[in-house]
Amino acid sequence: MSHETLGTAVPVGPPATLLPADHPDLAVADQLGLHDGVVRTDDAAALRAAAVAHPDSSLAWALLARAELDAGAHGPDAVAAYAYARVGYHRGLDALRRARWRGQGLVPVSHPSNRGFLAALLALGEAAARIGEDEEAERIAEFVAQSDPTAALALRDGVPMGPPVETAG
Repeated sequence: MSHETLGTAVPVGPPATLLPADHPDLAVADQLGLHDGVVRTDDAAALRAAAVAHPDSSLAWALLARAELDAGAHGPDAVAAYAYARVGYHRGLDALRRARWRGQGLVPVSHPSNRGFLAALLALGEAAARIGEDEEAERIAEFVAQSDPTAALALRDGVPMGPPVETAG
């Protein structure tokens, strides 16, 4: 596993990938604002405006997907959530590749700029399951676990921005 070490000083596997501090996800968080440290998602028009203003943001698309999922979308009604999440996932892959990620290694949720990609990935997995794409949902769950096994717990109540998130417990 990429996060293990040999002894105490020799890392095993590729280094963790950290998206840059000027990533558009941070601008989306600023645009939408925070409520109790979590990006606000209570205004559908504001979510759409954030995606238009920052189409490269995984976070904007992930939040649109999450809004659909939280509204109870299942089956055919979950197609929009799936599409939003898929866009966020691909925008995140593009950003990760620009940050020299080569398809493996940690993408830690503790780093604020990585949270939008991980939120999109989690939403994509849930949306895939809701439209009956069970094999894809399983692959995505594995991808999340390989990226950061604490991501689902850290992002279960929304996407926090700012200081590192607590992932224990």
